[in-house]
Amino acid sequence: MPHNVLPREDRTAMGLTAMAGAVVFFTMIDTSAKWLVLAGLPALQVVFVRYAVHFLLALAVFVPREGREALVSMAPGKQILRSAFLLGSTALNFNALYYLPITVTTTIMFAGPIVVTLLAIPLLGERVGMHRIIAVCVGFVGVLVVMQPWGAEFHPAMFFNLGALVCASLYFLMTRLLAGVESNATSQTWSSGLATVCIAPFALSSWVWPQAPADWVFFGLIGIFGGTGHILATWAHRMADASILAPVVYIQIVLASIAGIVFFNQWPTLWTLAGGLIIIAAGFYIWQRERILGKRAAADKAANIAPH
Repeated sequence: MPHNVLPREDRTAMGLTAMAGAVVFFTMIDTSAKWLVLAGLPALQVVFVRYAVHFLLALAVFVPREGREALVSMAPGKQILRSAFLLGSTALNFNALYYLPITVTTTIMFAGPIVVTLLAIPLLGERVGMHRIIAVCVGFVGVLVVMQPWGAEFHPAMFFNLGALVCASLYFLMTRLLAGVESNATSQTWSSGLATVCIAPFALSSWVWPQAPADWVFFGLIGIFGGTGHILATWAHRMADASILAPVVYIQIVLASIAGIVFFNQWPTLWTLAGGLIIIAAGFYIWQRERILGKRAAADKAANIAPH
């Protein structure tokens, strides 16, 4: 039965399941990247492999169904900018992973919704009330708790992570600007394809082959993790509303903690856990406020178009 005629409860359940699967794959992207850069592969080469395989997967999934429409953009300038932000976020994050535990990088990236809320004021002209401004401030306190710029645990690579956070937030804002203009297929092929083309000359000029069997496993799977994760996230948003799916992302802190322990023998510190809880609480509050305001806007719109 096609997904568009399934009962709403079934579609929501499928969407939540797909989003949970996407979060698992996103965690494995970071796990693979950390493993490979620690094994001596250049970070740009790891980024290249991640996007090249993602691009091939996107072509295999979307082109047979949508043809050349999956490759044609109605807003190429915005797509290029969006792709550049995604590429910048990935490259900076992979460099940070060489020095930092995966739980730290993941927790700091959870501040994405908070940064998006802040950047949406000047870039999208959105009005943000005092409640969300306070939540943004609380969220940044959580980031400071994780980073501990006052303590011995602080590492300069955290600035890579902050850069990745800003780039990822700008990527999400560009995605919001392109909503309703571009298909998901076009966004997938452009973001992965442009990254592949831009990085190829640098990655291929200093190519390093993996050595150990485990290195080859992560080398072969990182692109599959990336492509599958993004495709699952796309399907999830077709099945369920973004407001329902948003909290699912926070399970990644649990998965990142498990991956850090299993693969790198790195346990999350109390500072990381405490800061993560503060960031998640602020993110949940912003998410809840957006849901309330969204419902009010929908109710007002319905009241305005209802017959008098």
